[in-house]
Order: sequence, then structure tokens, then C-alpha cells
Amino acid sequence: MMVKDIMVTDVKTIEPSSTVQEAAKKMADHCIGCLIVVNKGKLAGIVTERDMIRKVIVKGKNSPNIKINTIMTKEVIMIGPESDIEDASEVMIEKKIKKLPVLDDDNLIGIITAMDIVAAQPKLMKQISELFLIPGRKKAVAG
Repeated sequence: MMVKDIMVTDVKTIEPSSTVQEAAKKMADHCIGCLIVVNKGKLAGIVTERDMIRKVIVKGKNSPNIKINTIMTKEVIMIGPESDIEDASEVMIEKKIKKLPVLDDDNLIGIITAMDIVAAQPKLMKQISELFLIPGRKKAVAG
């Protein structure tokens, strides 16, 4: 099975000049855990709930004033639509990430998550469950 067979094509995006508060609202409105950051139609980064927690909330910063470009991950790991989902899961495990934007000729066409892979290929669940391990624990945690 290929990435293009299970990727989500309705990718939610945000501009780098948007605020963390705007991003949090958009994530909450769409029940998602990340946004792809685009600048002039091109992929510029990714921002996740984890970025917001670690780089804003934990540090006691005021989210209405913080711009996405200051907390986003700029070096985004991507995958192509023709890649096998087993390859996608290997990339996620190797890079310790749960979300991969899908690009075709530098154009954002989708996103695939660890949960998408598990839902499509339950036999990969054991392999990808490594992404959900908490350091110091031997079992994955829910959520």
C-alpha cells in the first residue's frame, strides 16, 4: 500500500506570521495535532501541539504575542506519494516523528500520520508503537 492511498489530502495550513493562539484555535476547530506552515504557497515548516507545549506553555510565554515562525520546525521531514507506507513508518521511527507531509514536485498534496498507518495496516502497529513509548517505560501509552 502506498502513502497516496491513505494520506489525508485536506491539509490544514497556517502562515508563519500567524500567532500561536491562532494556530491552537485552528487545531482545536479541526481536531488535529499539527498544522503545516506555508509561506507564499510553499512548505516552510510544521507546528505541532508538542511545539506549543514545550516552547510556549512550559516556558510561561504569552501565546497571543508569539509568532508561529519562532516555534515551528523548519527542517521538515517529508515523503512522496508513491512511497510505501512501510517506508513511511520506518522514517517516522528513525526520526521519532508522528506526522509526515506528502510532497509531489515540491507541492504539498497531503499528510500521513502514524495513526493513519496503524488504521490502514494493523500489522504495522507493533513496529510503529515505538513512537508512543514514554522514555523509561516498556509499554506504549494511549493518546
